[in-house]
Amino acid sequence: MMNLSKKIHIVSTVSFFVTAFTFSPIVHSAETIEVWKSPTCGCCKKWVSHLEKNGFNVITHNTKKMQSIKDDFGVPKKLRSCHTAKIGQYIIEGHVPASDINELLKTNPKEVKVLSAPGMPAGSPGMEMGKRFDPYPTVTYNTNKEFTLFNYHSE
Repeated sequence: MMNLSKKIHIVSTVSFFVTAFTFSPIVHSAETIEVWKSPTCGCCKKWVSHLEKNGFNVITHNTKKMQSIKDDFGVPKKLRSCHTAKIGQYIIEGHVPASDINELLKTNPKEVKVLSAPGMPAGSPGMEMGKRFDPYPTVTYNTNKEFTLFNYHSE
């Protein structure tokens, strides 16, 4: 027979661990993203900084062979921008906001190959120009060679 003080000790210990694990925030390790960019591009550096501020571990590759990188990754010409990144199975092209990358990772669509912010839209991450903001889409390209609107940024 267990005495009352041992029972109280066991119950309080179990209660502590249940409470600690139930109410503790879940800590996720940061996602690693590889970025290929021109060594002299300022907007690319700003986009990398945007990713880091949003919790990504960034590995940067400076190269003057951006077109061949895009060709190798299968980025369609109409989706191209200045820098290209890879995270997991996905290619990220251009000034895609970190929030869109996180949403892509969260939903994890198997058919998507590329997520792009085509061109270099003013006001997108890395392309800040004071108060100027040009609304822009982020677009996916999938294994069936189809383009789909992923998000639309109007502010």
